[in-house]
Amino acid sequence: MSAADRVWTVKQAFDWTRGYLADKADEHPRQSAEWLLSAATGLSRVEVYAYHDRPLTPDERVSLREAVKRRAAGEPLQYVTGEVAFRHIVVRVVPGVFIPRPETEILAEECLTFLRSPGAPEKAVVVDACTGSGAVACSIAQEVSGASVHATELSPLAARTARANAERLGLAERVTILEGDLLAPLPPDLLGHVDCLVSNPPYIPSADLPDLPAEVLGFEPHLALDGGADGLDVARRLMDEGRRWLKPGGMLAMELDEGCVQSAVKLMEAWYEGTRTVRDLAGRDRIATGFLR
Repeated sequence: MSAADRVWTVKQAFDWTRGYLADKADEHPRQSAEWLLSAATGLSRVEVYAYHDRPLTPDERVSLREAVKRRAAGEPLQYVTGEVAFRHIVVRVVPGVFIPRPETEILAEECLTFLRSPGAPEKAVVVDACTGSGAVACSIAQEVSGASVHATELSPLAARTARANAERLGLAERVTILEGDLLAPLPPDLLGHVDCLVSNPPYIPSADLPDLPAEVLGFEPHLALDGGADGLDVARRLMDEGRRWLKPGGMLAMELDEGCVQSAVKLMEAWYEGTRTVRDLAGRDRIATGFLR
């Protein structure tokens, strides 16, 4: 029996995938193997271990081999599997769309805390600028039933992806995806009526881009990464334009590079009160928030 004809069990496929990716310098070969095998077979990551004796079908083997080749070449795992878990939802991503990070869940949590606070409007108006895959916009809509979310995105590919995610999650009636630059595509009737403006804008200082990991620099869109000389080019615009769109007391929340968060807070203090920074999962200053005077 040739290697091509030999039956592979889930365990054999898992062991081969993990070993192969370890040889290719994957930093987390076990985790990658779990996700790739799950995507190829339709099993959950737990079921990968529970059904270890199940044979793979020929189509599953072909799918797994193709996925392993892509991962071994350095392509981000999320692009290979096509999805990312974010808070209580799963969003789909494709190459060319920025991959949501666990740190951004903290950004969403800051907004959710504000929207659930005493005195918060039942039908809050939320704007998510630079929405990317729509992870933050969809999370807020999914967790705050009365929220109306308008999400903007400059990249046509990312805007299409965000719109598809909102539709797939059953949130299209409350998450509106608008293609355009920052707040420009928002409808004029939202001027001065936005309760929360949230954004994970491009924030990597231009000089730091070459130092990013190869799988980020080589695969993710530079449009979503490059924040200009000091990382605050887009953040400054959000602070300024936010004054027109937010209602008094409305919240501005931005995820930023750890090296420029404090500078951003100082800039915000000209128009926003109650400014503060929030640390990420590694204990680094990552998020700047404030409330329009």
